[in-house]
Amino acid sequence: MNALLLPTYFPSISQFAAMVQADTITFEMEDNFQKQTNRNRMYIYSPNGIQLLNIPVKHSKSDRHQKTKDVRIEDAFDWQKQHFKSLEAAYRTSPFFEYFEDDLSPIFQKKHTFLMDLNFEAMEIVSDCLGFDFNYGKTEEYFHEVSEFSDFRPLANGKKDTLEFEPYTQVFEEKHGYLNNLSTLDLLFNEGRYALEYLKKQSL
Repeated sequence: MNALLLPTYFPSISQFAAMVQADTITFEMEDNFQKQTNRNRMYIYSPNGIQLLNIPVKHSKSDRHQKTKDVRIEDAFDWQKQHFKSLEAAYRTSPFFEYFEDDLSPIFQKKHTFLMDLNFEAMEIVSDCLGFDFNYGKTEEYFHEVSEFSDFRPLANGKKDTLEFEPYTQVFEEKHGYLNNLSTLDLLFNEGRYALEYLKKQSL
């Protein structure tokens, strides 16, 4: 399977399952940025249930159709500190948070200019934690229809992603039940290195 995907912020389980199961991975680099998608957000399991973590971005006034690769992060807010605090509150008691904490914390201290650079670094960190060999190509032009790829680009839009996955143990499930298809960080903190085997077995 040749998978075509959009780079997203700490991708969902569905997106990482597609990457892990693919023979080749290619990332779409020429799409237009769309608000309210996983391009700049992820969902985690907080003590109060599902929680959205959103990266503030600068919107172009002159060009409504701004390409995702040109989107800059808005650094007027200390969103990184807030995101890491939220992850700590959600996963400090999970089996593997402390094991992976030192791998993750630098990305919440480093200042990125472009959203795309941050997303690629986030994917590389998670891949490394999973023990997944993360090799990929990039597109050079945009195609609405692609015949040579399995098109997983819609997975970047959480509302269109209706895939259901096998339950695994989550920290607050006794309070709120099992929450499906969160950021792969949720799987990683709860399942550790077994997360890779889990991703390989899920149906897409």
